[in-house]
Amino acid sequence: MIRLVLHGELRQYAPGKVLEVRGAGRSVGEVLRAVGVPAEASAAYVVNGEQCEPTTVLREGDEVEVLPAISGGAAEGALAGIRVIDLTRALAGPYCTLMLGDHGADVIKVELPGVGDETREWAPPYINGVSAYYLSINRNKRSVTLDLKHPDGKKVLERLIERADVVVENFSPGTLERLGFPPSRIREIDRRVILCRISGFGQDGPGRAWPAYDLIVQGLGGMMSLTGQPGGMPTMVGVPEADMIAGMFAAFAIAAALHARERTGEGQVIDATMIGGQVALLSRQAARYFADGTVPAPEGNVHASIVPYQTFHAADGYVNVCCGNNALFERMCRALDLEDLLGDARFADNAKRVAHRDALVPAIERRLSELPKNEVVRRLREANVPVGPISDLHEVFTDPVVRHLGLIAEVDHPVAGSVRAPGIPVRMDGTPPSVRRHPPVLGEHTDEVLSESGYTPEEILALRREGVV
Repeated sequence: MIRLVLHGELRQYAPGKVLEVRGAGRSVGEVLRAVGVPAEASAAYVVNGEQCEPTTVLREGDEVEVLPAISGGAAEGALAGIRVIDLTRALAGPYCTLMLGDHGADVIKVELPGVGDETREWAPPYINGVSAYYLSINRNKRSVTLDLKHPDGKKVLERLIERADVVVENFSPGTLERLGFPPSRIREIDRRVILCRISGFGQDGPGRAWPAYDLIVQGLGGMMSLTGQPGGMPTMVGVPEADMIAGMFAAFAIAAALHARERTGEGQVIDATMIGGQVALLSRQAARYFADGTVPAPEGNVHASIVPYQTFHAADGYVNVCCGNNALFERMCRALDLEDLLGDARFADNAKRVAHRDALVPAIERRLSELPKNEVVRRLREANVPVGPISDLHEVFTDPVVRHLGLIAEVDHPVAGSVRAPGIPVRMDGTPPSVRRHPPVLGEHTDEVLSESGYTPEEILALRREGVV
């Protein structure tokens, strides 16, 4: 017999969480099929504490834990019934509307006929000829092609806005006005519509006309001045976080505005900026500057006020270790056979450890260099000391915790095939977010959306003949 442990949503397929089943000599996948668990519902498999593949053959007495794939989709998301007109492209705007779509909003992505969102051309890499970059941030949306410079295109947009709750745009400041849709015009069409405008440096003021890309804003916003090794070149964060953070703050502001509309009955205009998101993230470093005028410099992977709290080199890789109090420091020393450090008065409390960093850190480094990183992680986790390896992306996306939390989303695309991307980072038991739609092909839903907006087949055909859609 083997012991089969089903986690989360997988329990719906079998009676109970823990099952005793006959499975010796069969693979994990075969055992799961025998008890009625669909392969697509499972994300990761752990046999006797070690992650494995579904093809792993089991032995008598083995314990198998099975972790579920991404949850959600059965119930309506929190934003179900909210229609979003998405006039964005590149990253900050599409990331905002991605978040809204993941939580159930009907996102209608308006794109230029024949061209579309510029990220459709941001490649390689491609997946079957489709930009991987575009695929990563445009799920849960419907695509409509529309020439907003054409008079009939403007009429189509007006009709879309009439039926919308939210309009999101990230044109260069002033572009929406030149197209004939200043905030006042949008309010005339429907006073309940929320207009969210995303830009690098705001719709007015001295930075209004500056072009903004992630690298530029990371530099101007102070993030790069804090990132990297002491004395080295300022370093950008390894993902386009200035874009993504702007999109996150914009999505949060939209959710807040929707809630306010329930009370006031009125929409409002949101001015979300990339620079605003960067300044908001300065947090403790800004606190240091405001407290005593100190201008923080890059500290590498160490903490100015806590020791040890940094990256260490193990025998075969890197690990992060964080000891924020004396109890953690003591447990770390005992777990790593460094008890001699506990009797050293220089390390008796955090303030002394900070003062004697140059003596303490090399002693820890010498010990960790003797141990594989997985052994360091095992020892410190067993001692309940905060620790983690530095994982590459292969290690991230095969990690049992990442798989268990549904942090890999997979959806079938009509051209690219099966597409995987980072999943939805939160779970909600009442209104679960979900991946319902593949990233759309350019103009895939034009006829569908126009029909919903009251256009007849003949009118849609005329719009196509005129190049409006």
